[in-house]
Amino acid sequence: MDSAPRSGCPINQAVEVLGDPWAMLVLRDIMFGDRRHFRELLVGSEEGIAPNILSSRLRRLSDAGLLTRQEARRGQRAAYSLTEAGIQTLPIMAALGSWGLAHRSGERRLRVRAELLRDGGQELLARFMDDLRYLHLGAPRPDPHAPRAADDLRSAYETALRE
Repeated sequence: MDSAPRSGCPINQAVEVLGDPWAMLVLRDIMFGDRRHFRELLVGSEEGIAPNILSSRLRRLSDAGLLTRQEARRGQRAAYSLTEAGIQTLPIMAALGSWGLAHRSGERRLRVRAELLRDGGQELLARFMDDLRYLHLGAPRPDPHAPRAADDLRSAYETALRE
């Protein structure tokens, strides 16, 4: 991070990194949308993030240790990957989604992932975190034959789009 935290309180320190709405939305799009490149994140943003804001948040999330940036060679695009700390924000995302489901209205297609995570409980979260470790860190999957949680989430989302 660029500056020292306001205090040593762990809640304060988490909020200083994750309390910015754009930061959480960038993490969400990398996590759930498997968007790994700047252009994918920019074009795929439901909320219409501006290029300068996206650039700033990618840099801040990288500086805070939630993302890594794989340098691009000539003719290639830089790719962003979640770190273990970034992957461990999944339960926070699920909790925020559950709160939003209970207390806010919204479009069905945008609520389906939060519903699936809420209803899938800790087992689904653990499977999805394993999937993210495989995709972003190259870790082996604990059970290579088990269905991928990311596929379950994607399928539920696509079904909701057709309804």
